[in-house]
Amino acid sequence: MHKLGISIYPNNSTIEEIKDYIKLAAKYGFKRIFTCLISAGDKDLDLVINEFKDILKVANENDMEVIADIDPTVFNNLKASIFDLKVFKDMGLSGIRLDMGFSGYEESVMTFNEYGLKIELNISNGTKYVDNIISYKANLNNLYGCHNFYPHIYTGLCYDNFISASKQFKELGIRTAAFVNSPSAKFGPWPVSEGLCTLEMHRDLPIDVQAKHLFATGLIDDVIIANAFASEEELEALSNINKDMLEFNVELIDDIRELDKTIVLDEFHFNRGDASEYMARSTQSRVKYKGESFPPYNVVDIKRGDILIDSDLYTRYAGELQVALKDMKNTGKTNVVARIVKEEVFLLDYIKPWSKFSFKLKK
Repeated sequence: MHKLGISIYPNNSTIEEIKDYIKLAAKYGFKRIFTCLISAGDKDLDLVINEFKDILKVANENDMEVIADIDPTVFNNLKASIFDLKVFKDMGLSGIRLDMGFSGYEESVMTFNEYGLKIELNISNGTKYVDNIISYKANLNNLYGCHNFYPHIYTGLCYDNFISASKQFKELGIRTAAFVNSPSAKFGPWPVSEGLCTLEMHRDLPIDVQAKHLFATGLIDDVIIANAFASEEELEALSNINKDMLEFNVELIDDIRELDKTIVLDEFHFNRGDASEYMARSTQSRVKYKGESFPPYNVVDIKRGDILIDSDLYTRYAGELQVALKDMKNTGKTNVVARIVKEEVFLLDYIKPWSKFSFKLKK
């Protein structure tokens, strides 16, 4: 089951603001929280612990899993040991994320902690770090993976590195997470904040498109908003996306026929197994609506991202829905009835043979 998450930074906002944000996210079904103990700065440790306890009480009341970023310095300052993680449990945490890890043996020991705390590893480095930990017979049930985020523009992960690093974890059956950027949020854990995301290509995309992309790769289980505070509209937008299959936002042509509108928005769509490089073909509508009239009425040339329905001039194909994967010349027999919004056209690359997909009206 996919989860959505938020991030909180007690060093950069008030306790009450954070509590209100947690409650708002919970209202929209968010189940994960990322926070950062590394950025606590020079604050008194007892004060930090007490603040976290106060905040995480609200998170736990709302059934949210909270994982805090730590490094060996924080680990030592809190007087934790690989055999005793009680201090993190007492704070109300569900797990700890090791921004900088140990040798592999230590992580494996921590996965057997008596509190069931999750030990989350940094995915983004793309090394054999996780294989090393597993070689020490780690408890995979308590092992998570989570990518980094990048506050400095142009420093986010390139797509190929993201995919190869994510595959290492996903192929081992380890739960994975990555971060998206809220355009309306103002800060992260560090002074520099030029947007905050895992993939550089996401920095200027709408937040729901970023999340759709991460889920569409099939390599990310959980999507977390990296910066704070995301707007209620953004939280709602993320809560409404289909996490299990691609659902494209579309714009219908002004004079679309009612039957064509019904086919686009209400029917179940999947690409044929004998897939074409030019179009994704959803053929069940031509079977269901056989005998209905499909006159030609908008047979303009076709652009990638157009949604098509074949007219009666194509006889046995009449009523079939297609999604254009490439620009094509129209033969005069196919109606262009809608178009995927431009920000989401790149997601067409994730429609494979037998892929399921759907459409909803752009708000």
